[in-house]
Amino acid sequence: MVLRKNILVTGASSGLGEGMARQFAARGRNLALCARRTERLDELAAELRTAYPGIRVVTRALDVNDHDRVVTVFDEFRAELGGLDRVVVNAGIGKGQPVGKGRFDANRQTMETNFVAAAAQIEAAAAIFREQRGGHLAVVSSFSALRGLPKNVTAYAASKAGISSFVDGTRLELRGSGITVTELRPGYVRTEMTGRAGNTLLMTSAEKGAHALVKTIEAEPKRAYVPAWPWVPLTVVMRLIPGRFLRMFV
Repeated sequence: MVLRKNILVTGASSGLGEGMARQFAARGRNLALCARRTERLDELAAELRTAYPGIRVVTRALDVNDHDRVVTVFDEFRAELGGLDRVVVNAGIGKGQPVGKGRFDANRQTMETNFVAAAAQIEAAAAIFREQRGGHLAVVSSFSALRGLPKNVTAYAASKAGISSFVDGTRLELRGSGITVTELRPGYVRTEMTGRAGNTLLMTSAEKGAHALVKTIEAEPKRAYVPAWPWVPLTVVMRLIPGRFLRMFV
């Protein structure tokens, strides 16, 4: 397995992004961290530099919906670290609302961030990896990508299904280029975004979720449901369950 020393993580100021940054730092990796909230990002960077003095941690402010800025920031990270070995496309939101309730603004923002902005990040990372003739692209999708879902998750599930398809196409496009592409489909992991879901037996703690994600990313599979239990068995349930029962998943 190739050692991926320099790792870029988007959406790193909180949630899964922050958790993955901590896990990668503990493994001695150099980090390029970006997010909109720079105060929290800089606090995390300072903490990691102190805890792991042997690594480099660089940061940038980035709203992934500013697509030109995505390219600029990725290129700046590459120059500052002397190359990028892995890019984790993680930034995303879950602000969707039920269809027809007058909140298309929230649904549009969810789809633009989770699909269009993620595609922009993939584009920027792939361009760098093509020039380097190698690299690992890891994209955080969701278990929700399996099929359409009701209530507040309709736009979210659609955006994740879209980016999952985009990742599949990207993998085919980059075949034979020395670039590895991984799609991650996490289940319920407790973060700020999933906190409103309340307590459920299916919810994994943020620390365990981040650990499982990084362990999976390090293995570089084509696709993985994380954590494997109970989400791999639940893929069968999700595909076969009648639509009227899908509300139990949201």
